[in-house]
Amino acid sequence: MPENLLSEADVRRLSALLDESKHIIVTCHVSPDGDAMGSVLAFSHYLWRKGKDALPMVPNIFPDFLKWMPGTERVRVYEKHEGELNPLIAAADMIACLDFNAPDRLLGMQKPVLESPARKVMIDHHLDPSDFCEWRLSRQDMSSTCELLYRVLVQLDGLEPLTYEEATCLYTGMMTDTGCFSYNSNRSDIYYTVGQLLTKGIDKDKIYRNVFYNYSADRFRLMGYLLYVKLEIFPEYHASLMTLTRAEQKMFSHKKGDTEGFVNIPLQINKARLSIFLREDTERNCIRVSLRSVDDFPCNRMASDFFNGGGHLNAAGGELTCTMDEATDLIRKALKQYAPLLKEGSQMNTKQE
Repeated sequence: MPENLLSEADVRRLSALLDESKHIIVTCHVSPDGDAMGSVLAFSHYLWRKGKDALPMVPNIFPDFLKWMPGTERVRVYEKHEGELNPLIAAADMIACLDFNAPDRLLGMQKPVLESPARKVMIDHHLDPSDFCEWRLSRQDMSSTCELLYRVLVQLDGLEPLTYEEATCLYTGMMTDTGCFSYNSNRSDIYYTVGQLLTKGIDKDKIYRNVFYNYSADRFRLMGYLLYVKLEIFPEYHASLMTLTRAEQKMFSHKKGDTEGFVNIPLQINKARLSIFLREDTERNCIRVSLRSVDDFPCNRMASDFFNGGGHLNAAGGELTCTMDEATDLIRKALKQYAPLLKEGSQMNTKQE
């Protein structure tokens, strides 16, 4: 059984904050992914069974392939509903900040959240957390925020009260944030947690199908186009690049989440060490940068050095405000600078820390 993450003082403090709060906003980072939505919904279900007036609120729309998750019908989307939701943020007793480490990850929600007198708590697994919350649990060694949240909920309340809905949301976040347990997932604790979640009656195979067998035909045509037309290989760096413009997204009737997982595909190429995906954002004037790697190549360092971002060792991201041509030129500079580490890809490091 894994050791407790929280000290007795932490448990008392968080319990007191929860006991003192009735109206709680539960939120996450912009462009929510499976871990963000999983943690928001799991914590919301926990709060609902505790009799709290909890409101799951996300900065902007989340992908269609996550809308099957229990509780999504109660999620409020902040973007384009600011006038209605700002008073609720201002009136909250607590704001739970899940799966993000700094308030700028909220984009439009940042100002009302920071101005709200509500107590703020953070549960997150990203590097370099900002100090904007009264209570904070930040563990970069965790596979996902959902794994971290599971450990918190069990320490607060025990395993027995954990519901099927909470377990479903937690497993979804763990599964998606580890690429179906293909990276950041070598600790035995992760699989102990999965085993405990299975005791709640979740169907992990169905969860997998709900997430990954739920795409449109246009999404598959877009994937084929990217792999056949847009994939650029840099064999000297064991790296690859795909780019996607707004015009190309329109051509394939792109919807939120349609490109989820595309950046992982080129890692299946023999000796591949790094995959980069550039996508022009359809909501803001920027280019989203996604990086995935294998073994010990530091995506997070490259994202920080070149793409105004960060993340984890094997999965990171950032964004650029420039043209696509300028962005691809920057990619080439990044590859050249990181060439020594990339060329080590033929010497796979399988040692476990």
